[in-house]
Amino acid sequence: MLRNYFLIAIRNLLKNKVYSFINVGGLAVGMSVALLIGLWIHDELSYDTHQQNYDRVGQVMQQQTLNGEVGTQMAIPFPLEKELRDTYGGYFKYLASASWEGSHILTYGDKKLSPSGLYMGIDAPKILSLRMKRGTLEGLKDPHSILLSESTAQSLFGNMDPINKVLRIDNKLEVKVTGVYENVPNHSRFREVNFIAPWDLYVTSEHWLQRAKTQWGNNSFQLFVQIADHTDFETVSRAIVNVKFNKVSKEDQRYKAAIFVHPMTQWHLYSNWDKKGYQTGGAIEYVWLFAIIGVFVLLLACINFMNLSTARSEKRAKEVGIRKAIGSIRQQLITQFFTESLLVVLLAFALAILIVEISLPWFNQVANKEITFLWKNPYFWLFSIGFMLLTSLLAGSYPALYLSSFQPVKVLKGTFRVGQMAALPRKVLVVLQFTVSITLMIGTVIVYQQVQYSKSRPAGFKREGLVMIQMKSPDFFGKYDVLRNELKRIGAIEEMTESSSPLTDVWSNSSAFSWQGKDPNMDVEFATIFITHDYGKTVGWQFLEGRDLSTAHATDSSAIILNESAAQFTGIKDPVGKVITWGSKGEAKDYTIIGVVKDMVVSSPYAPVKPAIYFPHIDNFNWMIFRLNSEKSTHESLAKLEAVFKRIIPAAPFDYQFADASYGQKFAAEEQVGTLAGLFAILAILISCLGLFGLASFVAEQRTKEIGVRKVLGASVLSLWQLLSKDFIVLVLLSCGIAIPMAYYFMADWLEKYEYRTTIHWWVFIVAGMGALIITLITVSYQAITAALMNPVKSLKSE
Repeated sequence: MLRNYFLIAIRNLLKNKVYSFINVGGLAVGMSVALLIGLWIHDELSYDTHQQNYDRVGQVMQQQTLNGEVGTQMAIPFPLEKELRDTYGGYFKYLASASWEGSHILTYGDKKLSPSGLYMGIDAPKILSLRMKRGTLEGLKDPHSILLSESTAQSLFGNMDPINKVLRIDNKLEVKVTGVYENVPNHSRFREVNFIAPWDLYVTSEHWLQRAKTQWGNNSFQLFVQIADHTDFETVSRAIVNVKFNKVSKEDQRYKAAIFVHPMTQWHLYSNWDKKGYQTGGAIEYVWLFAIIGVFVLLLACINFMNLSTARSEKRAKEVGIRKAIGSIRQQLITQFFTESLLVVLLAFALAILIVEISLPWFNQVANKEITFLWKNPYFWLFSIGFMLLTSLLAGSYPALYLSSFQPVKVLKGTFRVGQMAALPRKVLVVLQFTVSITLMIGTVIVYQQVQYSKSRPAGFKREGLVMIQMKSPDFFGKYDVLRNELKRIGAIEEMTESSSPLTDVWSNSSAFSWQGKDPNMDVEFATIFITHDYGKTVGWQFLEGRDLSTAHATDSSAIILNESAAQFTGIKDPVGKVITWGSKGEAKDYTIIGVVKDMVVSSPYAPVKPAIYFPHIDNFNWMIFRLNSEKSTHESLAKLEAVFKRIIPAAPFDYQFADASYGQKFAAEEQVGTLAGLFAILAILISCLGLFGLASFVAEQRTKEIGVRKVLGASVLSLWQLLSKDFIVLVLLSCGIAIPMAYYFMADWLEKYEYRTTIHWWVFIVAGMGALIITLITVSYQAITAALMNPVKSLKSE
C-alpha cells in the first residue's frame, strides 16, 4: 500500500511540473535558510562548550556606582586574587590572574611573529582545559616558560621539536617553550590566544605592577576561576560580593564596589548589563532573532505548498470522489496526501543540503564563522528526520484534511464547487507571507540606516590616512625624533605622534580629579590619554577654545587639553586658564587647561563620547601614529615608512593598522546582522513570489472561460489584467497595513539599546510597501497578461 502511495505521489509530481518545481524549489530554499540558521545557532550555543569544566569556570567581575549609574566591568584590582585565595579559598578550585589579550613579538633566531597572547597564572591551563600536544598542564610553573598554540609553534619552529627551545617576548624576556596546545576552536572566547606566558614573569618585568600589588583602586587586570565542586556561582558571588568594598578607603567606598563571578556558560550570550546593574542579554538576542526568522522563512515555504495544494483542489476533486466511491476511507486519503507531502519534503531536503554545502563558505565569511556541516553528528540526523516529518505535517496537514473531506456524491454529480470561502484560508496565508517579508525588508533597511548613521557621525578628527603601530618592545622607545625627522625628510608622512591609547579605544581612566567649584558628592571618571606635542597636528583635532600643545611653551609640561564632553562635565565656565588637580592626597599635581577640542569618537560609535583629558608626556606611550603624505599614494608612503622602520627598528616586525579600517571593525556585529537579515529577507520575498506566481497561474487557468467570454464581449487587455491582479494587490496592501506597525514596534525597541541612534523615517515604510507592490505586480502580471492575450476561440470552442 505504501508503495502505491509513493507511486501515485511521483506520478502527480511529474504530471504537474510547474507546481512541483514551485513546491520543491520553494521548500528547498526555505529549508536551506532554516538549516543555515540552525547551524549558526548551534555554533553560537556551543561557544566554549569544548571546555572540560565549562559549567564550573567563570570570570571575576565587578560593578561600581558612579553618579547613580551602575557600571559593570571585567577589570579588577591586582590584590583581589590573593584575597580570594587566602580568605575564600574553599569556594575555588583554581584561580588565575591574567593580563589583557594583546599582540606581542615572539622572536626565535631570525623569525619574528606578532601573535596575540596572554600572561596568566599557573592554573590557567587547567581552567581553560587546554589540550596539550606536547608538554603538560603544569607548563607555567617555571616563571620563564611559555606555552604555544600548535599553529604558532609550527610557524616558529616548523617540524622541529619546540620543547625547551628558547625564544624572546617583545625582545626583552627570554622564555623556554614548555608546552604546545591544540589550537583553540573558533567558537571560543580564547580563539585568538596563541601563547600563554607566566603571570609571575609579567609582574617582575613591569615596574608599575609592583606598585599595583597593593592598589585596590587600580582596576587593570582580569581574574579567571574554577569554582569548587561543592558550590555554585550564586553562592560564591554572594560570599565575595563585599571583598573589595571592605578593602578600599572610606572615600572610595562611595562607589559601592560589588564583586561577582560571571559563569563561562553566559560569557558569549549574556554579556550586557544596564545602568542599574541588571543583566540585559547580549548575543542571545540575535540567536532568538534568527531563530524566529528561520521559522518564519520555513513557514513561508510551507504556506506555498498548502496554498497550491488547496488551490488545485477542484482538479483533484474527481480523484477524491472516485476513490471514496470505490471504498477508500478518509484515513487512506489523508495518508495519500501526507505521502505526497513527505515526498516533496524529502526532495526539498536533499536539494537544501546541496544548497547549504555550496553556500557555507560564503556564509562563514559573512558571519565570521568556521561552521561545517554536521555529517557525523547523530543528533543532527535525528533532528533532521524530526524536522522533515514536522515540515511534511505542517505543509501537508491542511491539504490532506481539506481534500479528504470532499463529498463523493457532489463531486461525481458535478455539483461540487469550492465556493468563495474556500479561498479565504489561501488569502490569509498570502497575507501572512507578505507580512513577514515586508517586516524583514523594513528591518533590514533600518539596521543598514543605523550602521550608516553611526559611520557618518562627526569624528572630531580625520581618520583617513592615519596609520597606527603598537610599540610592543623596548626597541621602539627613544626612536621618536629619529623616525619623525627621517620620515618627514623623505616625504613619507606629514606628521607623527605617540600616544598611550590607539585612535580606536581608550586604554586608561582615572577618577582622582578635582577642581574649584566641584561638588564633593560628584563621582568622576575621565579617560586619560598621554600624548606628544605633535598629536593634534597628526590627528587633526578641532579646537573650540584655546590653543594646541607646543614645545615653544615650557609651561606646557603641566598643561592639559579637555575634550568637549569633559568641559561640559566639569561645568567650568571659560575653562582655558583654569586649573584641574589630578592625584590622591600627598601626590596631587595641578594642571592648567590650555584648550578644549571637539569630541573625538574613538570608542563605541553608538555611545556618547567619554570625557577625556590629554596630557603631554615624554614616555608612557604604547602607540606610534603617522599621518601619511596626502600628496602621494598610500602604497608609496607605506613602502617608504616600512623601509625606514626596518632600518631604525630592525628587531620589530612592521605591523601596522589603518585607523579607519580598525574603527570600521566596531560595526562588524551590526553589519553581519544587517547582511544576514537582508539575505533572508530577499529569500523570503523569493519564496512568497514563487507561491504568488503559482496562485496567479492557477487563477488564470481557473478563469480561462470567463476571460474568453469577456474578450468576446469587448474587454481590453488592461481591464482583464486589472481583473486578475486586483485581488492580489488588495492582499499585499493588507499585509503592509499589518507589517508596518509591527516592524516599527520591533525596530524602535531594537534601536533603544543604542544611545546614539538614527530615527525611523516614514519613507522607509513607503519604500518597503511600494517595493512589495511592484514585486507583486511583476509576479502576477506575467500570468495575467498571458491569459488576457489568449485567443478566446481556444477557451470557448467546447461550449
